[in-house]
Amino acid sequence: MKGDRVEIVIDAGSGTTRTYDVIATRAGRRVVTTHSRGTVEVSEVTRGGSTVRTARFLANRVLALVEHPAADEPAPDEITPTLRTA
Repeated sequence: MKGDRVEIVIDAGSGTTRTYDVIATRAGRRVVTTHSRGTVEVSEVTRGGSTVRTARFLANRVLALVEHPAADEPAPDEITPTLRTA
């Protein structure tokens, strides 16, 4: 869903960290996370299952993997009233 986001924090060596974001940029796309054979793979995928972009990291370097799902409905303070004229 547009707005899905995964934040990846990795150890860049010598005590420093780097942060990467993979974001679903268009409607109908989603972000998929896969762990296998010592790697972490985060991909943006279309409705049909085609991969648009992929980020791969060594699992032993990943410090944090945070998934931020898109909100289904706007929060009450984000709703703007509209005037109806009859």
